[in-house]
Amino acid sequence: MRTGNQMDRRRFIKNSAMGMAGLPLFINGFGSVAPSDRIRVAHIGMGNMGRAHLNWFADFPDVETVALCDVDEVRVREKRKLLQELRPDTRADIYGDFRHVLDRKDIDVVTCATPDHWHALIAIMAFQSGKDVYGEKPLSYSAEEGRVMQNSMEDNQAVFQLGTQIHAMENYHRVAEIIQSGRLGKIHTVRLWKTGGSPGLGFPPNETPPDTLDWDMWLGPAPYEDYTPVRCHGSFRYFFDYSGGVFGDFWCHIADIVFMSLSPGGLYSIDTRGERPWDGIADTPRWIEVDLKFRDLDFYWTTTPPPVPGAEKMHIGAHFEGTEGSLTCDYRTKVIRMGDEVLDDIADLPVTIPRSPGHQRNFLDAVKSRSQPESNLPYARKMTLPMHLALISFRLKRRLKWNSLTGQFEGDPAANYLLSRAYRAPWSLPA
Repeated sequence: MRTGNQMDRRRFIKNSAMGMAGLPLFINGFGSVAPSDRIRVAHIGMGNMGRAHLNWFADFPDVETVALCDVDEVRVREKRKLLQELRPDTRADIYGDFRHVLDRKDIDVVTCATPDHWHALIAIMAFQSGKDVYGEKPLSYSAEEGRVMQNSMEDNQAVFQLGTQIHAMENYHRVAEIIQSGRLGKIHTVRLWKTGGSPGLGFPPNETPPDTLDWDMWLGPAPYEDYTPVRCHGSFRYFFDYSGGVFGDFWCHIADIVFMSLSPGGLYSIDTRGERPWDGIADTPRWIEVDLKFRDLDFYWTTTPPPVPGAEKMHIGAHFEGTEGSLTCDYRTKVIRMGDEVLDDIADLPVTIPRSPGHQRNFLDAVKSRSQPESNLPYARKMTLPMHLALISFRLKRRLKWNSLTGQFEGDPAANYLLSRAYRAPWSLPA
């Protein structure tokens, strides 16, 4: 649980932010922000996204990076050298066990860019230690983890932002405005897609882990498996023990625009088809198709772009079908079709949704104000849940009935069992 010192630190940051409201953040570089006024950040997970976190947060004059953590000694030392180039004055310590980071009372925020199966537990333990969290997607490994995360965040009055950086971009905001304006009529169908799937990765032999890698800690709460490089850096997402494949990885990138625009509710049916790789040890979907039925919306996901104009040119996208027109978009573009008109915008439609100051800035501002940012945990949990349920349908190879009120599958003990996973000792998911 949060300590008195941590609560005092939070109040100090909030009061400092209120006192500086309306003043420029800096005048002559980083030095104009007093060290005591900076948000102290630790980065956990130093792979590709960890490097991005380091770069993003090092660029803010009101942030001081005080710790870097990774179970791979090579990676964490490389990133400390990078940080020293970005911020020559850094005194950041390095760690191999994130629990030592959480023990520090001088840290306000942790970012988490570990493999997916660690996301929830690190966030929960960070909340309990009095810290706020910027966590990479997907939100959690399982549906149950998402529930516990939200309870812990609320119990500890913490702030959380999911790392869906695209959420902050102009195109998603404009798409949401167009959809919510009603110009396309009632949206009755949404089609999402992401090309590509899990490669088999062959049948490599097991190896002794490098001396610089703590393999047991890398596995953490996941089932034990002997080490082979393809299970680890770069390709861990192709194994159900750690992730949900390309589908689990990219779901929130593009489903985000649907939930941002429509906030669909009343999910009641999940029907998934697909195939696992046959040419290796990977087991997440080689291709996947998902039919979701919400109360007022038909929702489809495919690996192959759907037969709608322009989709074949997009490796990822969303297509909204309304009674008066349609809209097809990806991260940065959109095409609107109403009758014979093909538009890239609706010129007379006013701006109605406040724009983001930037995804990371939005989070830091929320840390200071003690409010919740745009990609907050309750929103992220609602948006992530259908992905978890679809993968359960994939694994069981059947259509499933979901009760949105109880948060359980109807009459299906096997499906309900897969909503969570027992952790490998000594790790456990808090109640």
